[in-house]
Amino acid sequence: MTLTPGTKLGRYEIRSKIGEGGMGEVYLAQDTKLDRKVALKILPADVASHQDRMERFNREAKSAAALSHPNIAQIFEIGEHDGVNFIAMEFIDGVTFREYARRSQGDLGKILRQLQHIAEGLAKAHAARIVHRDLKPDNIMITRDDHAKILDFGLAKLIEPQPPRSTSESVSEIATEILERHSTPGVILGTAGYMSPEQAQGKTIDDRSDIFSFGCILFEAVTGRRAFEGADSIDTLNKIIREPAPPISDFRSDVPNHLQRIVRRCLAKDPEDRYQTIKDVAIELKELRRELAASAAIESTVPPPGDSTVLDSSGSTTSPVAVQSTSSSAEYIVTGIKQHKLAAAIALVVVIVAVGLGLYLRARNTEGSIDSIAVLPFVNASADPNTEYLTDGIAESLINSLSQLPQLRVVPRSTVFRYKGREVDPQTVGRDLKVTAVLTGTVLQRGDLLRIQTELIDVAKESQLWGEQYNRRLSDILAVQEDIANEISEKLRLRLSGEEKKQLAKRYTENPEAYQLYLKGIYHAAKFSKEELDIGFGYLRQAVALDPNYALAYHGLAYYYYLVVDYLEPPHEAMPKAQEAAQKALAIDNTLAGAHNDLATVYWLYNWNWSAAEKEFKRAVELDPNDALTHEMYSWYLVTMGRIAEGIAEAKRSQELDPLAQERTLVLGWDLYLAHRYDEAIEQHRKAIELEPNYWLGYSWLGHAYAQKGLWREATTAFQKARSVEEVIAEPLVGLGRVYAASGKKEEARTVLNELNQRARHPYVSSYLIATIYAGLGDRDQAFASLERAYEDRSWYMTHMKLDPE
Repeated sequence: MTLTPGTKLGRYEIRSKIGEGGMGEVYLAQDTKLDRKVALKILPADVASHQDRMERFNREAKSAAALSHPNIAQIFEIGEHDGVNFIAMEFIDGVTFREYARRSQGDLGKILRQLQHIAEGLAKAHAARIVHRDLKPDNIMITRDDHAKILDFGLAKLIEPQPPRSTSESVSEIATEILERHSTPGVILGTAGYMSPEQAQGKTIDDRSDIFSFGCILFEAVTGRRAFEGADSIDTLNKIIREPAPPISDFRSDVPNHLQRIVRRCLAKDPEDRYQTIKDVAIELKELRRELAASAAIESTVPPPGDSTVLDSSGSTTSPVAVQSTSSSAEYIVTGIKQHKLAAAIALVVVIVAVGLGLYLRARNTEGSIDSIAVLPFVNASADPNTEYLTDGIAESLINSLSQLPQLRVVPRSTVFRYKGREVDPQTVGRDLKVTAVLTGTVLQRGDLLRIQTELIDVAKESQLWGEQYNRRLSDILAVQEDIANEISEKLRLRLSGEEKKQLAKRYTENPEAYQLYLKGIYHAAKFSKEELDIGFGYLRQAVALDPNYALAYHGLAYYYYLVVDYLEPPHEAMPKAQEAAQKALAIDNTLAGAHNDLATVYWLYNWNWSAAEKEFKRAVELDPNDALTHEMYSWYLVTMGRIAEGIAEAKRSQELDPLAQERTLVLGWDLYLAHRYDEAIEQHRKAIELEPNYWLGYSWLGHAYAQKGLWREATTAFQKARSVEEVIAEPLVGLGRVYAASGKKEEARTVLNELNQRARHPYVSSYLIATIYAGLGDRDQAFASLERAYEDRSWYMTHMKLDPE
């Protein structure tokens, strides 16, 4: 059926027809209730009467509606009106990825950026056990503001067993049956040219089938040609099943070998030979983009003597042992004597590497050549995943130890751990992070034997500055650590002062289980969602229970207590706990810069003791001038004090110290927002979203900046995206209500207010936020009443009143 403009399907009024496919026609419509454009997919009447097609239609809607991700088109409603079945979905104003790639053919970095985001959207679907099944360039849109959106999960289906096909059937027989059994004429279950070999043969498929389809899209976007092109559908399917894709270098000579390897692995005929998750593909593409941005060719890395690294057929480095992710390693806690051996191993490595490296760096610093370093996560070269605890601990401890040297800028853990489990080129990483040296290492454990290989790379000269291999028994580690340190000192013919050696070898706990709990706590809590924060708090509390003298764990608790204030907990409950934890940390170790930063934040946001806050901030900077978080929080404080220029300078310093952390970029954007420099704020928040597309706060703060420009549609979209990522924390919903109020949609704003007032304590919603909606509605009495409650609660938002444009 064809719908004419003006036709109404419930609350939706048809505007125009915008497309059609095997599952029906698609129309642009107006949602008259929420005053927004939507895309309506209409199921044809002849198909609506067919039970199998109806089931496919409903399956599409339910599968896609269950997904929430910035790179997946949002489903609003599944409906029926006067016998017409439809899905109301997000209207994407833009072009198909096919057209986008054609226009961007010469800009490889631009194409890879979109493909990375497409892969991240697919990863979200795969995590929910949903396979797209019909991934192709026409099912992906690029919006006018340059965001990728995956459309049409019409063939998506929860992963379930399917009967295997007979191997005796010919490709032609199988393909013909697929075309007949799953199609109306010309429409197949999946699209020829983008189907995986197993899908083309009617075999059981899983998310690796989408990875093959993604490889076809990647090939076509880069070369402008299809990876498998036959005379007709049958010939194309035969090529997919039987023939390899040609090398992309046959069509484009300027592409790096790394990209060829990614394509080849995606297009492997056997699913076991492909990437096993699309998330791995997204990570590879992100790394490739960084390398291209740095104009550095991907080169083979020659492994150090005895290293377990090998070269694959493309010349790239691989490891025969899978490296476990941070999250999986964080789940393992070693017990008994093995705990103490691993703890001793960490102590040894920190002394070996930190003292030796410190001696070398001190010598180099006299020449002014080494002033910054990135300590990459050490690689687990063992078959035993339990040694992940050891490799993570080495990098963490080295970062903490080297950060004690004021003349050396050390890249924070939050940035370097982005490279964990990935093949990286130290020179590329060094250029990305703007450091002069990069430290890498591998750890191999075989029974009671431990081999530690370290290498310090000069980024500019692309040469090894220092390296060493140590072979010791776990049982002898503590006894030999002084001998090893002396060997390094003798080799470099230099000596550190006693105090410098003590600082470099400093450990915050002797309890390996407490240390592991601390690592798990900061890993989970840093994700900043209700569920992950709860998990992180639990681990950090266990850490201090096991070791009541663990200053670093108390610092972790303080940081995350004040982080949830006004988001999940009322100030009078969370802030005193933050202050207590910070003071306990400082009572144990008064030189812990992070704890001074924690106390400063409590004095500023809760006690409203401005002079005490600044004193603590300055002490934190004095103790660790290269800590990005301290500069970040101090910048925010300065801006709220009206010292705008000083605050923005501190925020930029924070960003320089930790350039790949979205939080640093976000806070610079927020400082600019409070300074009423909205265009600059929007730019920074967009950059933050680019760094981390799934972080709700980036979209929320972007929405605030859009609103101050009167860009109501963009602001609404930003807050809706924030809500799709984080449903528990109220700020995105409050922002949406404020936009409704300020743009004249008073009924929608009051609906939001009612919801907020009903949930105001479960979880906590700041009265200050509610006041902003009342202010937007012009209800001054209610705004003042809400602000009065916010004052009584000692909301941290109150410190913003002098500058807050809302």
